[in-house]
Order: sequence, then C-alpha cells, then structure tokens
Amino acid sequence: MTEKRKDSPNPPNTGSLIKRSKQESDNDSSLITLSSERSGTNHAIVGTVRRTSSLDAPVMQLSGHQGEIFACEFDPSGEHIASASFDRQILLWNTYGESKNYGVLKGHTNAVMDVHWSRDASQLFSCSADKTVGIWDAKTGERIRRWKGHSMVVNSCQVARRGPEMVVSGSDDGCIKLWDSREKEATQTFEDKYQVTSVCFSDAGDMVYSGGLDNEIKVWDLRKRAVSYTLSGHIDTISGMSLSHDGSYLLSNAMDNTVRIWDVKPFSPADRCIKVFEGAPHGFEKNLIKPCWSTNDTQIACGSADRTAVVWEVDSGKILYKLPGHKGSVNDVDWHPKEPILMSCSTDKTIFLGEVKPTI
Repeated sequence: MTEKRKDSPNPPNTGSLIKRSKQESDNDSSLITLSSERSGTNHAIVGTVRRTSSLDAPVMQLSGHQGEIFACEFDPSGEHIASASFDRQILLWNTYGESKNYGVLKGHTNAVMDVHWSRDASQLFSCSADKTVGIWDAKTGERIRRWKGHSMVVNSCQVARRGPEMVVSGSDDGCIKLWDSREKEATQTFEDKYQVTSVCFSDAGDMVYSGGLDNEIKVWDLRKRAVSYTLSGHIDTISGMSLSHDGSYLLSNAMDNTVRIWDVKPFSPADRCIKVFEGAPHGFEKNLIKPCWSTNDTQIACGSADRTAVVWEVDSGKILYKLPGHKGSVNDVDWHPKEPILMSCSTDKTIFLGEVKPTI
C-alpha cells in the first residue's frame, strides 16, 4: 500500500523518493507519482508508474486466518477469493475495494488442504486432513455434501472443466477417488502404491493426472480404469500440478526444486517434458507448493519456501519477478482471470494481491 512520507524541514542529500498516494495524482487516477525532495522545487516529479488493475492499491494484504494458508483461488469472475487454511476454515473475500472477508465456511475438523470454485461460482469444493471431501454453498456457507471414503489425509482435489462437475481427490492412503455430487459414494477409485500429493483433470475430463511420493506423474484413463502413461523426470515428491487453459500442457512443481511443463496432447513424443524452470526452492517444511498459469498461458507462477512468489516467462524460461512480502513459505498462487493480478498465500497466515505487467 502506498504511504506518503512526511516532509523533512531540511532537504537531505539522500534523494529519497516520496510515493504520492493514488488519490493525490492530479489528473490521471491510474498513475502513481514518484517525487523527489532533492530537486530545487518541492516534490519535483521524477517519474510515474501506471496502474494496471482495479485494486485499491498496487499491493493488498488480506489477513484473517489463524493458521497457515495452504490454498487460494479466484472465482471465475475474479470478484471473489476463497482460501483454505490449517485453522480448519475456508474464508471468502472480495477482490476489490477493501478486500473484506465476507464469509467463513466451518465444518472441517482438521486442516483444509485445497479449495476450488465451481464453474458458476455457486459452490466450493474442498478436501481436508480430516479424511473428507466437501461441497459448500457459496451464498449460505453451508456444507451441502460431505464425502467419506479416504482413510488418511486428503491432500488435493480438483474439479472437471467440462460435463458434469466431477471431483477428483488424492490422499495419503494412496487412493485417487472420483466423486459425483449426485452420489453419496465415490464413483471410481484408483489405487496407487504410494501417497498421492496432487491430482488434476485433463481438459476433456477423460483422464486424471496424479503425482505423489514416487516422483512420477501417472495419467489414468477413466474409461479403461488403468494408467495410460507416466511422466518421469522429477526426482522428488510432486507437490502440485496445473493444466494450461488450452488443455495441452501440464505444469508440475516438485520437491526437487524444479517446475516442469509436460506436453499432454495425445500422440505426443515419448519424452513429454518440454521445459524445466528453476528458482523456486522448497524448504525443510516440505509443504505442498502449487504452481499456476497466467490467463493466456505465456507465463507461469509458483510459490517458494524462500518467501517469494516466482513468475517465469514460458518461452524464454527467464524469471520475470520474484515477488517479496511474505514472512513464510508461499504455498499457493493464482492468476486473476481478467486482470494482471497475482495472488499468493503463505504460512505467515496472510494473502497478498499484487499487480504485475499485463501478459498480452
């Protein structure tokens, strides 16, 4: 948030910059004016920074959780935010204005590990260390369904992009389960030998990607009920995955401190790993840090144990930003669906919304 420093009576020789707040900008509300005391005139303008979003300030901090935050996501309109925390609650926030916390979803009896919005933003899907997967009404805050079936911590869940809103979940019990909101029990179960730490649907919803402690990403064919192929390359536990908006590429983050892009189009060559990115290390906490794509798939972002959110350009592999501010591991990031805003949530119990340059 921008603050105006007090004028010193005697101009110092340091040439300190004074950021004028957005409202003080004389003619254009989208400009932040940088001024200097050192010039002969009082507050001579040395430059302007153009605002790129409708946020109240270039950086907003959202506080309210009582425990570390494991997941955060914008709703499809970008107007609202859901966040899941160790404090067993899911909090709902407004993106714009003062970014107020307008809703609390209570019901899980242990840490909430993951949360996702439905396509029309009327419902939320969550999974928890209490071994359950849940559906919530976004307006009333009530839990509509509570699925039991896993025997250990449920680390990850994801919603299908097309067709019926099926939910897939992955757990420490080594099971990947598919759930239909009309059914009380899981409609399909796949068993793996190792704990499953991340799951993701394919674009068409006919495949499920799962990652876990064996360092491999398995691609399960839902019709054949078997592994179609595996993606090998990571040398430590997969912590998070995200599918590109066009459905052609899978982004994965692992505890080997690399983020990888995989070609998941049908009939692709045997070696599907097309890019490897470095610069977002994991720490001793071994948190399940999740990556994300920008809205047009030209950039990727990922949290990091070094307390920053890292953004890379996909084509060049260069780090564009290492966004500071958090005081603990950054566990999840999400890109605003309509504006150049990156959200990050952290072990420090806070969420940051930060403007970046437009990706187009």
